[in-house]
Amino acid sequence: MKILYYNWADYLDSQNRGGGVTVYQRNLMEETGNQAEIEPVFLSSGLGHDLSGRPPRWEAVRHGARLDRDRRYEIVNSAVLAPAHHAFGSLAQLYHAPTEAAFFDFLDKTGPYDVVHFNNLEGLPAGVLRLKERFPETRVILSLHNYYPFCPQVNLWRDERATCTDNEGGAACATCLPHNHNQRALRLADALSYRLRVAGLEPGRPGYDLTYRWLWRIGGRSARALGWAKRRLAGQKQAQIRPDTSHFATRRQAMVDLINSQCDAVLCVSDAVREIALTHGVSAEIARTSYIGTRAAEEFHRTAPRPFPRSDGQFTLAYLGYMRRDKGFYFLLDALEALPDVMLARLRLVLASRQGDAATMRRIKALGARLAALEYHDGYKHDDLDRLLDGVDIGLIPVLWHDNLPQVAIEMHARHIPLLTADMGGAQELGRAPQMVFPAGDVSALQARLKTLLAEGFDVNAYWARAMVPVGMGSHLEELVTIYRGR
Repeated sequence: MKILYYNWADYLDSQNRGGGVTVYQRNLMEETGNQAEIEPVFLSSGLGHDLSGRPPRWEAVRHGARLDRDRRYEIVNSAVLAPAHHAFGSLAQLYHAPTEAAFFDFLDKTGPYDVVHFNNLEGLPAGVLRLKERFPETRVILSLHNYYPFCPQVNLWRDERATCTDNEGGAACATCLPHNHNQRALRLADALSYRLRVAGLEPGRPGYDLTYRWLWRIGGRSARALGWAKRRLAGQKQAQIRPDTSHFATRRQAMVDLINSQCDAVLCVSDAVREIALTHGVSAEIARTSYIGTRAAEEFHRTAPRPFPRSDGQFTLAYLGYMRRDKGFYFLLDALEALPDVMLARLRLVLASRQGDAATMRRIKALGARLAALEYHDGYKHDDLDRLLDGVDIGLIPVLWHDNLPQVAIEMHARHIPLLTADMGGAQELGRAPQMVFPAGDVSALQARLKTLLAEGFDVNAYWARAMVPVGMGSHLEELVTIYRGR
């Protein structure tokens, strides 16, 4: 079985772009590569561009890690920039004949493929889903790791402040981003980066960073001067153009129509994601929940549930992730700050998040003085998890958006750390414990859950008897193969 996997970021990307999907894709390529009956191939698009602006083309990856060079490819000069917000408002997100032609030529020259599995559509026109018109025997699978088909902002998070429940016929989308990306400048930046990487210079190393900054400074000045001259000659002032509302009015429906007519299966990474997909029109006949496989599942068999409550009457909470509003970080601060001192004196907090602005760090310091203990880490790496989570009793997932299935939730759950979660997104499905779920954004509800845990605790054995067993890569691949074969 020959399978093509697609994501906008290479699974061995030197800048680790693509987040949890890149980690998942890397694990999946490794797992499929170990199966004698499977030949996996990978394609990315949306990041590689030429300085000269040539037509879209495909090529074997010529930069970064040398591992798997025989099965890693990319489309260069795609009309759709990646990630999604770089192409915000672009009509090419739906259709672009030259980019689609490059994609179909890739399938023709490197195939035939039994399966094309899209782990994203960012970086490509959605029109590539029509590949059955040329390759009728190929099965088309789409995984929903985010909400890109329904939301040009990807995460149904409006104006960087609240969950979006109504796009107002596209009008809300047109002004959703707090800033308007200059797609021409972004394409130039990507082209410069691509050229340096092909030349053997890698991001994060002095040769790349110094050269990039120097060339970008020169190029930026030249581009500004040329733009000023053109505007002077034309007698026009520079205008900031917002995306056209009419595009957003049709984008969502066009995406859904393509998915329903072209995909054999749509794999939703949680029941919560499937519910949203159905709400936005994806056919129930093709949409199914498929929890992703993870290497973290191995931790579930290595660890054991911890007694709760502890003998000293205290317990330790952990928040790992970003200091972002959509992740619920500031909501969590509000809830903890409003607790009485007598409660905070029984709570310990492990906080692992990149340092925020000065005002936020002052809030954290003041809160720490009231807690039984505060252990702060300026970010973390995967290799740090065992050390960071040692001694943690409860993991916090206080998201304010429909977070599909946070990787950090899986990592904590797999180490037998019970989760206290908001009722949005897929994290609540891991524990399957209603008493550990609270309405997203409800400060008093979260406080009530914490008060109950301090006063009464909870039945650890009952929690883990209901909880989901994390899905390992082997069992996940078995499920995928069944889907690939149409069963």
